[in-house]
Amino acid sequence: MAEKSSGLSKDERDAVKQRAAELRAQEKAGKNRAAGEEALREAIAALPDDDRILAEGIDAIVSEVAPHLQRKTWYGFPSYADDEGKVVVFFKPASKFAQRFATLGFEESAQLDDGDLWATSFAVLALTPTTKKTIAEQIRKAAGAAR
Repeated sequence: MAEKSSGLSKDERDAVKQRAAELRAQEKAGKNRAAGEEALREAIAALPDDDRILAEGIDAIVSEVAPHLQRKTWYGFPSYADDEGKVVVFFKPASKFAQRFATLGFEESAQLDDGDLWATSFAVLALTPTTKKTIAEQIRKAAGAAR
C-alpha cells in the first residue's frame, strides 16, 4: 500500500524557502530593477543546459516584445512582472521538479482573457521559429505590449 503524502514534497518545500529568500532580498534591494535582473541571470545560469537554452531564448523574446516587464525570480523561476511587481509570465524549468517538459506560464495579471476559456501555460520542448513566434505573441498579449 502506498504511503499517503502529508503536506509538501521536498521540492515544494525548497521552492517555498527559495521564495522566502527572494522576498527578503527584494525587501532589502527595494524596487531595484538591476537586482531583479541579476537574480534572473543567476537563476538562468544555474540551469542545466537544456533548460538554460530555453530560458535564455524566452528572456530574449521578452526583451524584444515586452521590455517594460521587470525581470526577477519567483519561486526560483525566471519571471517577468508588471509595474506593480505582479508576475505576468514565468519559465518553469523541466529540471525543477524532474518533469519531461519545461513550462511557460502566465499568472493572473497576464492580459490573456479570451472569452470563457484561455490557456495559462504551455509545455516548451524547443525554440523553433514557430514556437518563438507563438511565445512572442502570447507574451506580447499577456504584457499588454500592443502599445
